[in-house]
Formats: sequence, C-alpha cells, structure tokens
Amino acid sequence: MLSQIKELAQELAPRLIEIRRHLHSHPELSGQEHQTAAYVAGVLSSCGLHVQERIGKTGLIGELIGGTDDRLVALRTDMDALPITEQTCLDFASHQPGVMHACGHDVHTTVGLGTAMILSQLGETFPGNTRFLFQPAEEIAQGANWIVKDGGMKDVSAIFGLHVFPSIPAGSIGIRYGALTAAADDLEIVIMGESGHGARPHQAIDAIWIAAQVITTLQQAISRTQNPLHPMVLTIGQISGGRAPNIIADQVRLVGTVRSLHPQTYAGLPDWIEKIVANVCNAYGARYHINYQRGVPSVQNDLALTQLLEAAAKEAWGSDRVSIIPEASMGAEDFSVYLQHAPGSMFRLGVGFQNKLNYPLHHPLFAVDESAIVTGVVTLAYAIYKYWHQDC
Repeated sequence: MLSQIKELAQELAPRLIEIRRHLHSHPELSGQEHQTAAYVAGVLSSCGLHVQERIGKTGLIGELIGGTDDRLVALRTDMDALPITEQTCLDFASHQPGVMHACGHDVHTTVGLGTAMILSQLGETFPGNTRFLFQPAEEIAQGANWIVKDGGMKDVSAIFGLHVFPSIPAGSIGIRYGALTAAADDLEIVIMGESGHGARPHQAIDAIWIAAQVITTLQQAISRTQNPLHPMVLTIGQISGGRAPNIIADQVRLVGTVRSLHPQTYAGLPDWIEKIVANVCNAYGARYHINYQRGVPSVQNDLALTQLLEAAAKEAWGSDRVSIIPEASMGAEDFSVYLQHAPGSMFRLGVGFQNKLNYPLHHPLFAVDESAIVTGVVTLAYAIYKYWHQDC
C-alpha cells in the first residue's frame, strides 16, 4: 500500500503545487478565510468527501465515510495567514497587500487536501470515518476552540497535525515525543499608586518605580522559586503609564505573555505571579489588579500515535530522513486544544532549501521548498492507513 500511496502522491504533485501557489497568492487573515474555505470545499467535494462548511465560523470539515467501526481518526490543518507584507518576489507572491502566508499554513492546507485526495483514491473502505479539519484563526489561537464548539471533535478517537519547519531540510520529518510546544497565557498587571510632584517623590507612591520592581522581581524569582527542569518564560511586552515628565505616575499597565511546559508549573502560575506582585506592592504602599487569562495549553504528543507517525515516516522515507526533536518549543500552537478531547500527535515537516538561506517563520522573506508537500502527504496518508490497520 505504501508504494501505491507514493505513486499517487507523485502523480498529484503538480496539482498540489498548483493548489499551494493559489492559496499562497490569496492569503486571508484569521477569521476571514471565506475564499480559502470555499476553495478547499470545492476540492474536497470533487474527491467525493462529505463536506460541512461554516464549522468554526470560517472553517470546514471534510469526511471520508468508512465502515461501522466506532473509531474516527482526524487530521487538522490550519488555513490563516499573517498581517505581513511579503518580500519574496515570487511569481505567485501574495496578491493581498499586507497579508502573507509567512507561517506555512498554505502548505498545511495543501497537505491536508493531498492526504484526502490520496485516501479517497485508494479504493479501500476504512473501518471507520476519517475526518479532515480545516481550521481558521490559528494565528490568534481561537480557531481550534471554534471548531470544537461546533462539534468538530465529536467522536474523534485520534488526531494528527503538522507544522512546517524551515530549519529541517525538505524531504525530512521531525518527530517529538511528549511536549512539542508550550502553554501560552496572557497577563495584565495594573499597578496603582498616588500621583505627586516629580520633585517630591516621597510624598507620592510612584507606580512606574514599583512596576519596575515587579518586573525585576518576577524575572529574578523564576530562577530561585521555579524548578529549572520545568522551563517557563515570562515576558512583559508592553508598558504604559504616566502623564508628564514632572508628575509621579499614579498608574502603570503591564501586558505580557507567560509560557510553560510542565503541567504542574502551568497550574500554579497565576497564584505564583499574584503572590510576588502583592508582596512588592504591599511593601511600597501600592495597590494592584491582575488579569490572568488562560490561552492554549501545551501540545503533549501521545506516545502510541507518535510511535505510529515515526514508523510511517521511517518506512516511507528511511531512518536517515526522520529525526527525533530533542527539545520542545516555547512557542504556542492551538492544536493542543484538540488534545483535550482526544489523543493526538503533531510532527514537524521540513521545508528548508538545501543550498539556500532559509528565513524563519513569520518573516517577510519566508519561503518553502515545495518538494516537502509530497513528503507531508505521503507521511500522513500512510500514517492514517496504518492507524486503520493496527491497534493504537
């Protein structure tokens, strides 16, 4: 069956590149993927899949109907682009000013479509249904929740996902056991002091100076109160406050992001942060308000499904083209939302050029080696085939 899958993928390769280039030329921002979804729906329908549109607002589902097995395997790919002006000068560069597929979601969508095309052409009825989730709004970490809310994970027994990676050469696959990405939460801290004359700070409560103490204490406390084997990152990315150079600020707003990998660390972060902020503010007579918003949890790859992915990739491409990723990323990925409803695994698809400078994700010059599309399609199609032909 592997040889048939690879043969079909090579036959489809020109069409898949055409699809990817169309998607790349017509990017749409998070929550605005109307034309992308319509295009994807047309391709899925032409393959005989049952299509449900407007799932997760601007997302959709394609389902390959199988037998009566209670299991249902899903593949998630995301569709949204970024507010970046493309500078690649490619013939198929973005036609939308200020919008670009700089994170490879055009490749993800193409791989999802290619996998659906191949599985629908194998001439085999799988024991159960295979569901293809085409998700909007990954870049704002909202789309997965939208899909789940609309029933996209109903009855799902296992789910797979992928993400392109320019530091891995095209034709290769990166497999990660355990944590792949970090949990990402949003943090807002408002420090409230008392205004006064800039020449007489002892008669006021300086919110700017206290905010500086809060930031410094939080950063120092990470190294002395958090387990160094459980990585976390706290970044304050915005500071606003003050009215004039000669007036003591009575209020300062700090906004940032909090990243963590270990579930125990993740669970305790809100209380840990509040305790530190409270201690600093109490010491200097200030008040505070904290708004801690949970974002997305860490992607924790399921052992059995990751083993299946690794086996499928090695059988398809050889062990020398499959590497085990040694470290998790502190970046976030809302694929983790699906893993709260079913076990799953996400892998890294290499898209790097062999003898050319590879720009990172979210860069205006980001580009991919399109030969990676076939690598991704074959890997996923064969992994899903194997899922249906062995217990997971």
